[in-house]
Amino acid sequence: MSTRHLENLLKPKSVAVVDTAEADSVVGRILADNLRTAGFKGKLVAVGAGHDPADWPSVCASVADLPMAPDLAVINAPVDQLPDLIESLGRRETKAAVIVSSGPTRRGVETDAETTRQIAAIARSYRLRLIGPNSLGVIVPSIGLNASVAPIAPMPGRVAFVAQSGTIGTSVLAWAHDRGIGFSHLLSLGDMPDVNFGDLLDHLANDYAVHAILLYIETLSDARNFMSAGRAAARTKPVLVVKAGRHAESVRVMALREGPAIAPDATFDAAFRRAGMLRVLSLEELFDAVETLAMAQPPNGPNLAVVSNGGGVGNLATDFVVDVGGSLATFADTTRAALSQAGVQTGPSGNPVDIGAEADGERYRAALEAISADKGVDAVLVINCPTAMASRDEAAGAVIDVFKGRRRPTVLTSWVGAPPATGPRRLFAENRIPTYATPDQAVGAFMHLVGYRRNRDMLMETPPSVPETFVPDVARARATIEGALGEGRSWLTEPESVDLLEAYAVPVARTRVGRDPDEVAALAAELGGDVSVKIVSPDIPNRSEVRGVSLEVAGPMAARDAAIAMIARVGRLRPTARITGFTVQPMVRRPGAHELAIAITCDPLFGPIVVFGHGGSGVEVIDDNALALPPLNMHLAREVMSRTRVYRLLRGHRDVPAANIDAVAMTLIKVAQLATDFAEIVELGINPLLVDAYGDVALNVHVGVEPASGSSTDRLAISPYPKELEEHVPVGDGRELLVRPVVPEDEPSLQAAFAKLTAEEIRLRFFAPIKTLSHVMAARFTQIDYDREMALIVTEHGIPGKTELYGVVSIVSDAGSDTAEYALLVRGDMTGLGFGPVLMRRIIDYAHSRGIRRIVGDVLRENETMLRLCKVLGFTQSNVPDDPSLVQVELELEDTTGQSEAGKAPRSG
Repeated sequence: MSTRHLENLLKPKSVAVVDTAEADSVVGRILADNLRTAGFKGKLVAVGAGHDPADWPSVCASVADLPMAPDLAVINAPVDQLPDLIESLGRRETKAAVIVSSGPTRRGVETDAETTRQIAAIARSYRLRLIGPNSLGVIVPSIGLNASVAPIAPMPGRVAFVAQSGTIGTSVLAWAHDRGIGFSHLLSLGDMPDVNFGDLLDHLANDYAVHAILLYIETLSDARNFMSAGRAAARTKPVLVVKAGRHAESVRVMALREGPAIAPDATFDAAFRRAGMLRVLSLEELFDAVETLAMAQPPNGPNLAVVSNGGGVGNLATDFVVDVGGSLATFADTTRAALSQAGVQTGPSGNPVDIGAEADGERYRAALEAISADKGVDAVLVINCPTAMASRDEAAGAVIDVFKGRRRPTVLTSWVGAPPATGPRRLFAENRIPTYATPDQAVGAFMHLVGYRRNRDMLMETPPSVPETFVPDVARARATIEGALGEGRSWLTEPESVDLLEAYAVPVARTRVGRDPDEVAALAAELGGDVSVKIVSPDIPNRSEVRGVSLEVAGPMAARDAAIAMIARVGRLRPTARITGFTVQPMVRRPGAHELAIAITCDPLFGPIVVFGHGGSGVEVIDDNALALPPLNMHLAREVMSRTRVYRLLRGHRDVPAANIDAVAMTLIKVAQLATDFAEIVELGINPLLVDAYGDVALNVHVGVEPASGSSTDRLAISPYPKELEEHVPVGDGRELLVRPVVPEDEPSLQAAFAKLTAEEIRLRFFAPIKTLSHVMAARFTQIDYDREMALIVTEHGIPGKTELYGVVSIVSDAGSDTAEYALLVRGDMTGLGFGPVLMRRIIDYAHSRGIRRIVGDVLRENETMLRLCKVLGFTQSNVPDDPSLVQVELELEDTTGQSEAGKAPRSG
């Protein structure tokens, strides 16, 4: 991921138009007109023989003749000229380029995959950022930049729209123009060989002029980059996604056109949810989302009040609120009284409010004033149906008067049957109040806002500590997998699969292995009761093909007979198959237990995916499952379970007690960790997993493996916990503590440590008095993306969140930056034990290993302890020009030998 030179792309001070297409090029004419008329205040230069010097401030014949190195080049040229043009621009030290498409036929820049790879490689060699080929262009209205072939110039606004499809971009642009809705950015990515969604999410998330981001996605080129940037952006502003290709037919079309891997739609759903993004499914929803995000204030909560001048339409809107999982506000007694005084009679529930078909502006005003004063109302949907008894414009004016300058509650309107861009809807648009053709659309738009708030809160939610200490036997699991691969097998046998699960503490039914029918009989006698007998063969991964499973086998002789019968069947059906033995398990009987299924499948784009759902023999027919991206914690495990129908059964019903949901969550965490640790695992299935109030147990498991082509973490869409950074450190008081990366579950321990700081210690660290460490602040420190930042803590051994935390050090860097800012906090009652130097040396080592070249920080001049430590570690110190109370410290991590002195520093405390 990198935001390198994106400032030059999106806030250029100079633009060169490189147009070497035919003289009559429609694309060239539109591009030139857009650039000249948008009001760009920087330098504009036209490159190419066909330009009239009278039309441009500056014209030159070729890139080599440019009077300066332009920040941005916009290219319209035949395909065979593109590599040479990018090469010339790179030599000229141009920082960014956009290759636009040439209309419906793409004449002139229709590139094949090889040409795209070639120009991308050339651009990378010069560190030149590239959008296109086949891009509509880039538009930034606030600076008068319209480097596009769009037919309409957008107005300035607060919503950024990023799309792969140029036609989707122009469609949204035309729709928004008719409604007076503007954009902060409109960016068309085209073939996406360099600048991608993740890069732009990083840039737009840090742009304070951007209040919301909309994405139209067909494919992704880098899932991990996208997930990391998306999670960071969604914490600060709404990110809505339209993803084409929900069905197989459109996926085939896109795969032919785009080239990158296409993930199944359910996987994209899981990815968007994990990143905190909100998905919309249609162009109509996208249009509504644009209006909502451009105009509406985000609500404080999910509670909606519905006010209409017709009972029928109000009831229909209420039904839809319930249908889509919304929440209707409950009015306070004072609100009901105020409504009654205004002549509005409410029913038993009070909501929706029918103010009557004859309602004029004054009645709308009185009802809305009363409802808006109710703190239990987060948003109001105001509906007006045409009647002959009252003016629709007057009612619209009343809404505008009530909500003008008011931030709460959120207001949405639907003047049913009113034409767009005229009358009431024009008035609403002029006053930045979102309005929709139908109440259903308005409710859907409100749910977009509620969904964003829910997703953002989920990103910040503190997961509960795991109920058990989980330490997998990685060496045992690796030996099992390598044993199968060493024999050239792609499937583990059942005993090997059971052994793999046991290495990760997954509860498995007791499994014994007999080499022949006689041993099977002996094991059945030893286990007692009914047993299951299953054949073990490295050549038969699917035992049902040879009827290699016998259940409810009663007694030793029946078990022996079952094994003999299996040998005979295999001899007939698979004569070359090797039989290495039989597994014997006691039949597990748990009356009232639920059958679940847990699986791991590998997606070509997002890597391993965890699947949870209803299990048993009818798993395909029932089709009740949900997906999640590993790694998981207790919160994420419960969340994926909650998206299935079987979860309602697990919570208990009638006389059936609730199942042990925490036990299932732990099994999900363990299986996800197994997929995280081993790139060799390409498929894993547990079905059934029996669960009741007492716990869970896996009865059947299969595991598919193949040689790994990279490290176990390379294929993951989300960076996992870096266990390799854990280190046991002796301290001065004789104890051995643990230095490890922070995890979200550490939030309670961090808040407890903060509570033990003195007011002076807090001021020295935070530069301001802070009484308590809020959840939001604590989550920011503990819920980190290991691809972007690192925080190491000194703590005791034990379950995260339930142990003492003595100190924490962190570094944070912008995407693609080689500079990181550090922060250090050590409890005052722990001074003198060497925690500060230990943490600083470990974080410096980590920064060096990640390619960070410079560590910086601001220290209060009076914080002599920190300044002394920085001096010992080799930091230089300088004054901060605008603040004499601060000292800036800086450590360069590379010397002439390619390794920093800090990197060589002794690791003793």
